[in-house]
Amino acid sequence: MDVIFIKAFRAETLIGIYEWERKVPQPLEIDIEIGIPGKEELASDDIADTIDYGKVVGRVREALASHSFSLLESLAEHLAQIVLAEFGSPWVRLSVAKIDAMNGVKRLGVRMERSA
Repeated sequence: MDVIFIKAFRAETLIGIYEWERKVPQPLEIDIEIGIPGKEELASDDIADTIDYGKVVGRVREALASHSFSLLESLAEHLAQIVLAEFGSPWVRLSVAKIDAMNGVKRLGVRMERSA
């Protein structure tokens, strides 16, 4: 399967189970791998025939601004379902990590893979 990827996408959102986490947006790093539906899409050289990664990034930013989550797992699942349902991808793999959320830990997070 051919894949579009978005690596080291940085954004902030309200996320966490502790009260202090629900008040201050935290920085996240997101990696997304998106399966391209078919080879025909690649042959046309037309952005309308494939998944526009710029639109994916915009939609992820929108989701982060309009929702808050307690768990990284819930956020990752939400983003995976957006890619599958709204962009028509047959497969997605993504990771979402909090940056410097704990003393001595650079990143902590979750990675998941979903299919349509």
